[in-house]
Amino acid sequence: MSATVLQILKVLLLCLWSVSATSDVDWWESATLYQIYPRSFMDSNGDGVGDLNGITSRLEFLKEIGITAAWLSPIYKSPMADMGYDVANFTDIDPLFGTLKDFDALIAKAHELDLKIILDFVPNHSSDECEWFQKSVLREDGYDDFYIWEDGKVDPVTGERKPPSNWNSVFNGPMWTWNEQRQQYYLNQFLPKQPDFNFTNPQLRKKLIEVMRFWLDRGVDAFRIDAVPHFREMRFENGTYPDEFVSGFTNDTNHYQYYTHIYTKDQPENVELLYEWREFLDEYQRLHGGETRAMIAEAYSPVEVLSTYINNGTHVGSQVPMNFNFIPLNNQVTAEHVEYMAKNWMDVMWPRHKMANWVVGNHDNSRPATRLGWQRRDIMTIIAHALPGTSVTYYGDEIGMPDMNTECTPSNCDFRDPVRTPMQWDASKNAGFSAGNSTWLPVNPNYKQLNVQAQRGIARSTLQIFKSMTALKKTAAFKAFKKEGGFSFGALSKQVFQIVRTDAKREEYRVLANFGSQFEYFDGLTNKTMEYVILTSYSPHRIGERVDLSKRILLMPYEAVVLRWAA
Repeated sequence: MSATVLQILKVLLLCLWSVSATSDVDWWESATLYQIYPRSFMDSNGDGVGDLNGITSRLEFLKEIGITAAWLSPIYKSPMADMGYDVANFTDIDPLFGTLKDFDALIAKAHELDLKIILDFVPNHSSDECEWFQKSVLREDGYDDFYIWEDGKVDPVTGERKPPSNWNSVFNGPMWTWNEQRQQYYLNQFLPKQPDFNFTNPQLRKKLIEVMRFWLDRGVDAFRIDAVPHFREMRFENGTYPDEFVSGFTNDTNHYQYYTHIYTKDQPENVELLYEWREFLDEYQRLHGGETRAMIAEAYSPVEVLSTYINNGTHVGSQVPMNFNFIPLNNQVTAEHVEYMAKNWMDVMWPRHKMANWVVGNHDNSRPATRLGWQRRDIMTIIAHALPGTSVTYYGDEIGMPDMNTECTPSNCDFRDPVRTPMQWDASKNAGFSAGNSTWLPVNPNYKQLNVQAQRGIARSTLQIFKSMTALKKTAAFKAFKKEGGFSFGALSKQVFQIVRTDAKREEYRVLANFGSQFEYFDGLTNKTMEYVILTSYSPHRIGERVDLSKRILLMPYEAVVLRWAA
């Protein structure tokens, strides 16, 4: 029997031995979430672009690696100015990805496998090709103020018309765009082709709830809410908008960071929408039964702001505000950096909400294998799954896919393309992603060595480590994370990070991870003798070996291990 099979069997036996430690843990509290970028996951029809049927064909892989729920980046009908985050029709599938019938088949297959599907919900804005926007341009009754329209200002000297304020958009350039037909400016926090909704309009808010109901009725289990910090902007009572202040960050006057964003980001009214949607989702569950329909909120905001997303003492909102604290970590990372970022979240969120989640990569940021360094890719896989709460994995990171340099073409040039290349399934043509002659982005040339099929046969591959860590989430020690003393974490030295997961007097797991390039050793960590159950490729040990932690333990450079003790 191969070493790979022995390792997986070992972890599975540990899970079978363990029993549930708590009964008050909802599915989203300790889940393994997996982000699928539909264009790049699996192509079923040979056009070089991933699609819904392709995703359906690979759902069994997600079950194999221990995924709880798959989050689909936008699949709505869209002109693709921002790769689907510019929605033209909120209740239809873009033909590039398939049909509603294909979506229904995906949901059915996922639920058959006991997988949940999370839909990316984009409520901040629509496409300028959306029917709602076109009606608003024409001032049609009911749609007139679905969007934020303003006359702007007139220079008293030159008579020149100017935008209502000096705000810059996230994608750089003015946040106000002139519409010749309506003879007014509209607000766009992102691209000019993404006009922002006017959330002071109750009819718009009803429309968005109808959109959520449409997808819930089709079986969606949860929503990932896009761009929450940008929902609302400051407007004075007299109808004018305040200019923002120069930040000093850059000299480029069109750059988003040229100004501060005290009036266009993290406005206190933003959370009202989350509370409103949570009330709707809870009522939907009461009427239809089933498990919690959760909200996962995307926001690059301070943790104190994110805390209000969950509740403010009187209202409840998103169950999972996404934690991006690990995203800035780079190849200079130390255990002390990880401790600081983890505590920044836990010191606020855990006492107030008993809630944690850990995002290491996504579709907008450099992949961890590149950003943190190839030698640390498995360390972060272990840490993200070993810390209490929910882990969020971006497709391909479970095999350690790196960024790939992609060339701009006249029709395609996005700074985020290097992290969106096709999934590497095997060593066949186009990495098994597509049978077509070309793919929408090139496949990384390393696919013949770095792919799912190859890593299935390597005992200490990134994929096998990933699978072993998700299996540990089913153990008693990992399930006891809400109990007093159920976990601890911190830097033992500048370079070594430790996580302990405990079900008191029954079972304990201890993670030791060396971020540095030097040997590290520790004496007397605990009086327990523990067994090696998960090892990275830098470890000289073998699964099943035992170590007396009352004595000395030595860690090789970049070595990470998971140890287990049982009564």
